[in-house]
Amino acid sequence: MLSKSIEAALNKQIRIEAESSQAYLAMAIWAEVKGLEGISNFMYDQSDEERAHMLKLVKFVNERGGHAHVSELTAPNVTFESYKSMFEKLLEHEIFVSESINDLVHISLQEKDYATHNFLQWYVAEQIEEEATARTILDKVKMIGDDKGGLYLFDRDIQQLTVSSAAETPGI
Repeated sequence: MLSKSIEAALNKQIRIEAESSQAYLAMAIWAEVKGLEGISNFMYDQSDEERAHMLKLVKFVNERGGHAHVSELTAPNVTFESYKSMFEKLLEHEIFVSESINDLVHISLQEKDYATHNFLQWYVAEQIEEEATARTILDKVKMIGDDKGGLYLFDRDIQQLTVSSAAETPGI
């Protein structure tokens, strides 16, 4: 059974994941309108992934005797100065989500809720990967600079981007 404070914290995270999905959907739409099909498809996939993260939390809360809530969402930013600034926002947001997950882990340990703590370890590992992906993308974007040919290749190749985080690398 979830304590009321953990249930509330998990419901807050459900909202954050839903807002993440919406933010990435807005980024996908912006990129699509700009003719950046690869970036757009990448962001549509990110949006779907965040929604799946939200649903995983919803199921966990309900399975543990709590009641997951659907709440009002803050509207995301829908315009960006450039694709570079969009990916900077992506990294900032992933760092924010990591901090929120870390807060949840802290609460679960304080309350000795080891089932929730165990469940949250998947999110901890996922956030390491999400931040690594965002940093890798930004590194590539910085290399491209204002080169239109580089942007064309990046837009084409981003859908195949894979990043191995330290958590996944065997022998480390």
